[in-house]
Amino acid sequence: MTQPTRIRRDIAAMSAYTPTTSLEVFAQRLGQSAEALIKLDANENPFGPSPRVHEALAKLAGAHIYPDPESGRLRALLADYCGVPTEQILCGAGADELIELILQLFIEPGDCIINTPPTFAMYSFDAPLYHARAIDVPRRSDFSLDVEAIERAVKQHSPKLVFLCSPNNPSGNLISPEQFEHLLALPTMLVLDEAYIEFAETDSLASQVGTSENLIVLRTLSKWAGLAGLRLGYGIFPPALMSHLWKIKQPYNVNVAADVAGQASLHDINLLHARVAELVQQRKRLEATLAKLPFLCPYPSQANFVLCRVQGMPASQLRDQLAQAGIIVRHYDKPRLRDHIRISAGTAPQMERVLEALANCAPR
Repeated sequence: MTQPTRIRRDIAAMSAYTPTTSLEVFAQRLGQSAEALIKLDANENPFGPSPRVHEALAKLAGAHIYPDPESGRLRALLADYCGVPTEQILCGAGADELIELILQLFIEPGDCIINTPPTFAMYSFDAPLYHARAIDVPRRSDFSLDVEAIERAVKQHSPKLVFLCSPNNPSGNLISPEQFEHLLALPTMLVLDEAYIEFAETDSLASQVGTSENLIVLRTLSKWAGLAGLRLGYGIFPPALMSHLWKIKQPYNVNVAADVAGQASLHDINLLHARVAELVQQRKRLEATLAKLPFLCPYPSQANFVLCRVQGMPASQLRDQLAQAGIIVRHYDKPRLRDHIRISAGTAPQMERVLEALANCAPR
């Protein structure tokens, strides 16, 4: 007799997260070669990693040996890069792993977090996996935070954590210094996701972690350093949390290839930042051109992408027209983001193709 499944009922009932897929899968779906496609749906860095990364990985000799469980050399380089003590840094397999570690560290059954949609989907996706309720405090129509509503929600629900993203994904806007000061005064832990901070015209708040006991800052090498495929992120944590985080993280969570690639990237910061500057210029060019198209309404961005509201046609139609031209963009069809697309910044030649394709798009 077959035994009934005994998986958690909440997981059995939940919806799956739908990530973007690989270039090869897109090519197969569209019947085109991968080389002919421009993938601008996941905010990846089109320049790829530093040449030093390729050299370091080609010489990698320790793939059969477990990595340094503390990522000591990498953390020391990150400390110099961020201007924070090494002892406050923890590395992970992408910032995604660190989000899960934070939830593991803080959440007990019955606890809740504050989420500010539309924002990075993993905060609300991960929360129930660790038995937390996600209390949504929607952003305003311009995607700015509703700070007063967050304050009321904190007072009413006493959340363990408030997840914030700046620049926000998918809207690209920053949290203002005044808003952040109000939020930092709340009696809860703020988790500030700065995945796109290198592209913004502002400084990271990582240096404030040492003086603010209720602030965690998450960063990544996926975007600015072009290491999305190797999954390498890090967090800057208050000193009081570090010993507990070391207890619960997986011993060898950062693999040797990611560790070596991260170190090589941090030895080539000038080149990588020059590429970031080029992507910012291409994003600005994209914003200016999109604003002239009658069927698109772009939002100001401080990241390496531009979110647009599509008007006069379904956003899915525009997505499909671009896909037939070999250009992959992110399509949104959910509350607060009905008929929206997000386009990542690419190289100058890629942007030429995008703008040419958009000029040929029209409602059908």
